[in-house]
Amino acid sequence: MRTFGFPEFLFILEAAKWTVALSLIAFIGGSIGGLIVALSRTADNRAARWISGIFIQIFQGTPLLLQLFLVFFGAPVLGFDINPWLAAGVALILNSSAFLGEIWRGCIQAVPAGQTEAAHALSLSYFSRMRDIVLPQAARIALAPTVGYLVQIIKGTSLAAIIGFVEVTRTGQIINNATFQPLIVFSVVAAIYFVLCWPLSLLASHMERRQAAALAR
Repeated sequence: MRTFGFPEFLFILEAAKWTVALSLIAFIGGSIGGLIVALSRTADNRAARWISGIFIQIFQGTPLLLQLFLVFFGAPVLGFDINPWLAAGVALILNSSAFLGEIWRGCIQAVPAGQTEAAHALSLSYFSRMRDIVLPQAARIALAPTVGYLVQIIKGTSLAAIIGFVEVTRTGQIINNATFQPLIVFSVVAAIYFVLCWPLSLLASHMERRQAAALAR
């Protein structure tokens, strides 16, 4: 039986790049999807609001683990060839789109109503109103909660281990099966997640304090 040593530590540390890569894929894809959802939720079109609302209810109302299972095991049933990388990416993007879309919807609606009323008075289209007036202001409000949600994405990637995606958690499981030293192995895994998430949590808190101080002036 092997014992946990420096090579095992490096193996787990090497897997952190896949955790970061999957997190970036989920965040970038989720940002694009989230913007679409947020704009749909605040659109003048009733059908767009209804469809985006159903999307949010589905992906916020079901566990991410179940969504991973549905994508990974459901796609082959429908005739699609899918691997853990693609399944994890698709499930996390859809999940992140729902949460970021709702976060950004709130930020859009937090922009003072007078701004939107002035845009209506100028007969600006919905696209022009959002691009030139609402979104630049909403983006400043959204920075802190968006960075905070990125922490949740990073931690959520650990669930991809269930479908065989080899990131930090899955690597920890592999090494634990070889060493039978779960306390050491999963302490290292937890420490790596902490190192990835803690700076982002501090950044989000700093942004919130700056925003609160700016509003208090």
